Amino acid sequence: MGRLGWHWWPRRTAKSPDAERFEGGDRRHLLQALSALIGGGALAATSSPAEAKDASELPPPKRALTGRDEAGKSVFKSFDVTSKVVEIDSNPGLTFYELYMTEGVPRLTGQEPDPMLQGTKAFPGPGGTMFRLISYPPKRPEGYKPPAGVTFESALQEMSDKVPRMGDHFDRSAPGMHTTDTIDYGVVVRGEMTLELDDGQKVHLRQGDCIVQNGTRHRWRNPLPEPCLMAFISIGGQRG
Repeated sequence: MGRLGWHWWPRRTAKSPDAERFEGGDRRHLLQALSALIGGGALAATSSPAEAKDASELPPPKRALTGRDEAGKSVFKSFDVTSKVVEIDSNPGLTFYELYMTEGVPRLTGQEPDPMLQGTKAFPGPGGTMFRLISYPPKRPEGYKPPAGVTFESALQEMSDKVPRMGDHFDRSAPGMHTTDTIDYGVVVRGEMTLELDDGQKVHLRQGDCIVQNGTRHRWRNPLPEPCLMAFISIGGQRG
């Protein structure tokens, strides 16, 4: 995937809005919760200030979609930018590129419409699949302030509004921890990522490293002051 022409553009310089106290905790609690939310990065000092990128600074990846013509010959149905791009405003720089999904046993007539034109969902049901890229924001610099008015609950609600039911999978008692009824195949396309499990064990993933997530509780943290791009294929399963 390194040859797809994906480039990180220079960051814009912008001042963070003033943080406000929120119901149920203080600003520090909010920063810790948001930093854990989907790999937002730990709040620690960095050698140089880093700011999250928003999707407008990155060219959306292209997706080649194949099918068949009336004679049964294979053809490209489209080769264009990703049809469904989801930016999470409460966690600037977190962007979902929703590429394709199926439910049940997929038909292979080659005449199926693009499912992403109908919207997206958090994860597929049993036997279904979801293919997406996720761009995670950099590790936040010391003193980072989230957008004004954002709370942990409002951030989860925004995710559920934009990627239906995504926020439902997150543990309120341990920000960032989440569990899904899927097997997830993941690849670090660019950058680095840390994967943490229930027992506190962590594995550090570099570009090209892969993971197989077997429906276990986990969270992601970006350890670097630069974004991380990961590719995921999720396959819906059933709890034993």
